[in-house]
Amino acid sequence: MSEQERFDRLRLIRSPRIGPVSFRQLMARFGTAGEALRAVPDLAARGGGKGQVADTRTVEAEIARSRSLGARYLLMGDADYPTLLDQMEGAPPALIVKGDAGVAVRQCVAIVGARNASAAACRFARTLAQELGQAGAVVVSGLARGIDTAAHQGSIASGTIGVIASGIDIGFPPENAMLQEQVAQDGLLVTEHPPGTQPLARHFPARNRIIAGLAAGTVVVEAAPKSGSLITARLAGEAGREVMAVPGSPLDPRAQGCNQLIREGAILIQNAADVMEAIGSLDPRMVRQRRMDFLAEPASSDVTEQERAAIVILLGPAPAPVDEIVRLCGLAPSVVQTVLLELELADRLDRHAGGRVSLR
Repeated sequence: MSEQERFDRLRLIRSPRIGPVSFRQLMARFGTAGEALRAVPDLAARGGGKGQVADTRTVEAEIARSRSLGARYLLMGDADYPTLLDQMEGAPPALIVKGDAGVAVRQCVAIVGARNASAAACRFARTLAQELGQAGAVVVSGLARGIDTAAHQGSIASGTIGVIASGIDIGFPPENAMLQEQVAQDGLLVTEHPPGTQPLARHFPARNRIIAGLAAGTVVVEAAPKSGSLITARLAGEAGREVMAVPGSPLDPRAQGCNQLIREGAILIQNAADVMEAIGSLDPRMVRQRRMDFLAEPASSDVTEQERAAIVILLGPAPAPVDEIVRLCGLAPSVVQTVLLELELADRLDRHAGGRVSLR
């Protein structure tokens, strides 16, 4: 990949209204980021809006800032972009990393859980992480309070990956700033956000998909119902990864999420041996070959107004599965995807988890 193409890919993903899904669609359609950038205004106009692309100087400033912090970029298509993460739906096209990217090549296990975890659960998570490291695994977590902190502390000597929901230069929570620096020095610090990005609430569910995507399996240690840890577990399960949980007392609300996961089929975990046995069953044939580059495909640019109207009428404020839209309109999937892409670039469409879309 040329330096110009790398710059164009970063500029494409930093452009307004272009997310991981639309990025891959644009790359698959046009083959190069440069061609995609040139096509965005026209595609948005067909969707009834005005398309914008990221300013060149803004992207140049971001790259300079990242380099000054000792960080570098891993782009989708790079040889060292994490293989398992590449399999995830909605995998980030660009990661900013600081530290040893080689740890992400090793077998990874995610450990997540409650921020207000009990002392017993933190101790268990710390010991589990340490034993997993001794068994050769790399522990992935989110550098949050509670279980995440314990997991990193237990695995810092053997290899750990911290995935954050802010810029690489922002320590959050503040009391973990030193731990975050230690992770970057002795392990790997990962984010998809430019330097200076503050940890907003909407960033954390997106952060969770990276945690789940990097790991062969996810262990949940204490989690209340509807917690972020359960989002990570759900994403891991949807990606075909192992979901594991540590049981707890039914009298402790912090154990309800884990106990519910076990009732729903998650593997009950009592020690590191249980974890290694569970992730050891991952069949290498289930990991598809990484596509190292994008090849331009025939585009459905000749969508008629009648076809476009037939698709738009099926959209509304409530999220609907794309597969259902394809079935109801009776048009080719490529036509539907083209119209949805045009609407998204025109700021008229929102994408949701599970391949669903809604009209603004």
